[in-house]
Amino acid sequence: MSQDQKPEHEYVVIRHRPGYRLRRTVILLVFSIVAAIAGYATGLSQGGFRSSSVAASNQVLEEELDSLRVKYTEARQQVINLERGLAIDGQAMKQARTTIVKLETRIASLKSDLTFYKNIMAPSETSKGLQVDSLTLAPDRQPGAFDFKLVLTQVGNNKSYISGVVAVNVIGLRDEEKEVIALRDLSQDIEDLGVKFRFRYFQDVEGVLALPDGFEPIEIQVVAQAEGRKSSQAERTFDWDDLTEK
Repeated sequence: MSQDQKPEHEYVVIRHRPGYRLRRTVILLVFSIVAAIAGYATGLSQGGFRSSSVAASNQVLEEELDSLRVKYTEARQQVINLERGLAIDGQAMKQARTTIVKLETRIASLKSDLTFYKNIMAPSETSKGLQVDSLTLAPDRQPGAFDFKLVLTQVGNNKSYISGVVAVNVIGLRDEEKEVIALRDLSQDIEDLGVKFRFRYFQDVEGVLALPDGFEPIEIQVVAQAEGRKSSQAERTFDWDDLTEK
């Protein structure tokens, strides 16, 4: 036979790749769910709750929560099926489990948001008006510093704006003596003793506070004073250890 003559039949060798289809299915599931969550978060930040109706925001959150519950159930069932099949590799299973954790975290966050907005729109009789809703602390990259976020709310009557000032003091010990330090003296983000506020539904006060050497914080005291027709005062004290425990 001549060297230039081609054989009548050519054969293609196809290598079998165990678990390929299952791995591809899980990866597609992971990316689709994560993309859905990312899209929702982006839309939420761009839309802004402050400029829209809180009632409408509740509806959006409820619909998103229902959608995530369905995706969460499907993802868990997928993991169960794959575990039973014993044909999926470790990497794909790890990705699936990571997605489950993200969904659980997002669902918990949505439930918290729903509770927050429902309390604003339909509060109990004992919790109307100006409220010190929450205060959170998170360790900053620099030693002895913390990112803080204070949330003030107007509960019940949200038809008009409420304005005033809020003072924050960190109470602790230095050289075994009690010391009270204003937030202004701990944070470069705060310029006045009383931080001004004006809002209809809620307002955040955020920044970074740095503790001085030798100071041992015990608690944070927040006093908010509304002015004008809605003159009122709201106070709340937060235990430092409770704020920094994880």
